[in-house]
Order: sequence, then structure tokens, then C-alpha cells
Amino acid sequence: MTSEKTMFSVLILTLNEEANIENCINSIKQCDDVVILDSYSDDATEELAIKNGATVHKRKFDDYASQRNYGINDISYKHKWLLMLDADECMTPELLSEINNVLSEENPVALYRMRRKDMFFGTWIKRSGGYPTWFGRLMKIGSVRVERAINEEYHADGDIGYLKEHLIHYPFNNGLSAWFIKHNRYSTMEAHEKLNAVSSKVSVLGLLNKDPTVRRKTVKSLVYKMPGRPLIMFISLYFIKLGFLDGRAGFKFSVLRSIYEYMIDIKVSELKRRNKGFQI
Repeated sequence: MTSEKTMFSVLILTLNEEANIENCINSIKQCDDVVILDSYSDDATEELAIKNGATVHKRKFDDYASQRNYGINDISYKHKWLLMLDADECMTPELLSEINNVLSEENPVALYRMRRKDMFFGTWIKRSGGYPTWFGRLMKIGSVRVERAINEEYHADGDIGYLKEHLIHYPFNNGLSAWFIKHNRYSTMEAHEKLNAVSSKVSVLGLLNKDPTVRRKTVKSLVYKMPGRPLIMFISLYFIKLGFLDGRAGFKFSVLRSIYEYMIDIKVSELKRRNKGFQI
């Protein structure tokens, strides 16, 4: 690991991340300002974070946009730039150097987006994981706001830049049971978003937008309106995006993603029945 110091602070959102938090913090040990925003974990997350030099703040979780906006706006940092990480992600030396290089230059950029490599059964699921997806992660404090309760959208008062290097993501480090528990929560939030999206208009011109996040949002909004989404998701990831080239990991992950879409769909049906006054 390079000894290069960072020019940015780091914020990590946590909830019961004792399996991941030390690896995450160790990957950014050059940073002199690592802050944890914890949603009242009941495991050893807080103790491990403090042991590894992080400062811990606590806030009861309501949704991801609110949590991240609180972290951006209501916590004080040593640097004017903030890198937002998830506990199951790790920095690489190459990404660290690239960030320091871009931050050493004066430019109008307020938000940098980056990609990540999703790991499953020790394999980078490049195709079945839907790569590349761009995430807004490095931001000038005071110039970015976060919207949407889940799968958040980052809006910047300034230009948007793109980084070449990747974060490494380990979404299954807590085990498959934890993945299902987390995605059970995600699917509930997505069901509410889908219920709202179905009644809203979507412009297909978004598919031609130069901004990859706009294109992704448009595709998602269009797919929301289509029947058979779980099957569509599997076919898209495993066949169209060539997930079968990722081997067994690609097949298993494609199945998991289709299960997740099915969870969203049946929860939408549940919400519709409740809205009409029917019992489940």
C-alpha cells in the first residue's frame, strides 16, 4: 500500500459491519480524517472503527438520501473534499493516487463519479454485475445534494468528473443471509419507488443523454413499467450482458438479482391491495 497522504476526508455509513469495517478503513489508512456514521449497530462495528482510528457519529436510519445528506452537511471534516464509501468497499492504491492527482488541480468539478468491481465467490462479476455503473462518491462539501431514498442520485452545483480507477466491492462478505436481509429492506423501499414511477411519465430521450446516470435512470424507469421484470433481469444479465462468461458466480448472481426483482414486484402488489383496502 502506498504511503501517499490523502487530500480528502472519508465518510462510511455502517449498520452491523464488523465483518467489513476494518478492511475498509485499512484500505484508506493514509487518510487523517475517517468518519463513521453508524445506524446504532449492535455488533462490534463501533469498537472496531474506533480501534482503527475512525471517529464515530450515530444517527437513526430513515433512508439513504437523508442519511447521506446528514453526513455531508451536519458533520465537520478536516478537508473540503469528501469521499463516501460503503463498509463493504475497499480503496485501491491506484484509485487513491488518481484522486489525489485530480484534487491537486484547480477545476470547476464539484462531483467525481467512479465505478466499482463487484466480487462474488472470489470472482469479479464484470458482466452479470451490470458493469459499468457510475456512482457519485467524491464530492466538494457544500456543493452536492443527494436525492432518492434508495439507489441514490447525486446532484452537483458544478461540473461532474469521471475517474478511471475502481473501488472493490464485497457485497457478500457478511454472508448470503445478510444479503437477503439487506435486500429485503431494499426491495420494500424500491416497491414504493416503483409504485410512484409506474404512474409517472418517462421520456425515452433520456436514453440518448450523454450522462450515463441519466441513461441508467431512464432504463430503470422504463423497465419498471414492463411485466415479467424478474425474467427480463435474468436474461439481460446472463445472456445479453454475457454473464455466463463469469462462470458459476455469474449464474448465481443473475439468479439472485432476478429474485430481488421478484421481491419488489410482489411487494408492489401488496401495496396496491392495501391502498385499495384489501387484506393480504
